[in-house]
Amino acid sequence: MLGFPSDARLLIVNCDDFGMYPAVNTAVIESIEQGIAGSCSLMTVCPAAQDAVRLLRRRPDIPFGIHLTLVCETPRHPWGPLAAKEKVPSLLDRAGDFFAPTTAGRAALLGRARPDEVETEFRAQLDAVADTGLTPTHLDFHCLADGGRDDILDLTVELAGEYGLAVRVWLEPGLLAMRRRGLPVVDHDFLDSFSLATEDKAARYARLLQGLPIGLSEWAVRPGLGGREAMAVDSGWRVRRADHDFLTSPEAREAVAREGITVIDHRALQRVWARDAGAAVSRRPGHPHAGPGSPDARTDP
Repeated sequence: MLGFPSDARLLIVNCDDFGMYPAVNTAVIESIEQGIAGSCSLMTVCPAAQDAVRLLRRRPDIPFGIHLTLVCETPRHPWGPLAAKEKVPSLLDRAGDFFAPTTAGRAALLGRARPDEVETEFRAQLDAVADTGLTPTHLDFHCLADGGRDDILDLTVELAGEYGLAVRVWLEPGLLAMRRRGLPVVDHDFLDSFSLATEDKAARYARLLQGLPIGLSEWAVRPGLGGREAMAVDSGWRVRRADHDFLTSPEAREAVAREGITVIDHRALQRVWARDAGAAVSRRPGHPHAGPGSPDARTDP
């Protein structure tokens, strides 16, 4: 489906949280340019988002997605919606800020978030990237696996079709739904780097590369440089530093080469997702190319 041999070992190594703060931005670029990462995801709501955009403009070959964001885990380094707060009140806590991504915070958000307000905010984040002239490849979620709710995932897939993007989907219900549509998604367990202990992390990554199965796998990594600012605002800075250290290490590059792993990015998936979106438009009643005789017409399984 993606144009690779059936026995290929494919790996997406995507740097999430690009734009969170400057030490993350620098580490993301280094992990792509000097390491084994292949792409990143931009958080448009964060304080260092404009710095991230500047870095991407200088590097038009770096593929990136939009890290759709409805929560904030750095109260000392806060961010909130791009849409006017009065337009998205169901997404905000009592103080008028994004909820924290704690278990309670996520439950509160997902229990009250109105679909129309989620769409308003997601469109604001998408349009913020469109306004820069940059072209993303995919959509994914910050701290909400597959959006956290079926209707949020459905909305995101619809927006991806409208904008010609792929979507990171990795939980079983979403995987089954996308496969029924003939859309490419991961074949194996998705890796979130925050799920790995920081102790002996490099060795764990090396073992994962050695055992990478045939098919498509994806790692969501979160490189950061650490430093005083990171320690002050980010409780996860040790995870980020460990990710950066491994991704940029000679051992990581040697392992990828030795194992014959092909690191790809979401552009390969985007091409198929975009074709599906075009075919869906052509099948709509009244569309000039709709109907069984259309070259784009097909029956969804």
